[in-house]
Amino acid sequence: MKRMIVNADDFGRHVRINEAVEKGVEMGVLRSATLMAGAAAFEDAAERVRRLPKLGLGIHFTLVDGFPVLPPEEIPSLVDESGVFLPNYGAFSKRYAKGGVHLAEVRAELAAQLKKFEAAGLSLDHADSHQHMHVLPGIIEIVIGLCREAKIPALRAPFAPLFAGKFGGIGQFAGRVGLALLARNAASLARKAGISVPNHFVGIVAGEAVDEAELLHAIKNLREGVTEVMMHPGTANEEIVRASGWQHDFEAEFGAILSPKVAKLAAEEGVEIVNFQALGGRIA
Repeated sequence: MKRMIVNADDFGRHVRINEAVEKGVEMGVLRSATLMAGAAAFEDAAERVRRLPKLGLGIHFTLVDGFPVLPPEEIPSLVDESGVFLPNYGAFSKRYAKGGVHLAEVRAELAAQLKKFEAAGLSLDHADSHQHMHVLPGIIEIVIGLCREAKIPALRAPFAPLFAGKFGGIGQFAGRVGLALLARNAASLARKAGISVPNHFVGIVAGEAVDEAELLHAIKNLREGVTEVMMHPGTANEEIVRASGWQHDFEAEFGAILSPKVAKLAAEEGVEIVNFQALGGRIA
């Protein structure tokens, strides 16, 4: 059986992303999203979740490119001089490699992010992270422990597609190989801990859009089992780019989610559109 989870990352980051999630559930193939606890539009996203029973919700653990939930003075190794997270995985990884990131602070911040969901009364069926920081050694063990404590039954393993999208040179290729190896380690540790992981992963990790053509290609080449498709939809590129600083075609991904061609091909190929609850994971 072929099953596909179309997941919207960065839920809560901007109201135009939240709009895309709601419309994607109501009118397209979106059935899953991961919400950022420290994001500006968290409350707006939470309200939309409450009126979308078909939407499976995950936590988008955030350690870079965003705002912490804890006061910056409690997690000094995770923030810059202005009190926000470091700008990207590269800056974080450099600090981490030099021993400048304290894992006790990582655990405290991620636990605080989970508590915000609990306080909002939101149930979670999976976890992932912004820029895949959760697969880093040391951090993956923290995330798995928190998932077990919160009884979150599933976790993303971003098995990087080595040749998807435009070829960005040997540096990009090496990065994808590294991410794939970390993802396999994360999947192994998660499954040993009783946490489910999808069999396959699709998503252009270099930031190119999963547009209609790319999503159709993914469906046509879907393998047996459960495949997660990582997407970043939005309804207004200029607004989101201005707020996030990320030059990305959010509207193209939104259009792909709503595309009648995508829904039609999925039906023709016998692909079931699901969320992470289809993995059937339970933590004792």
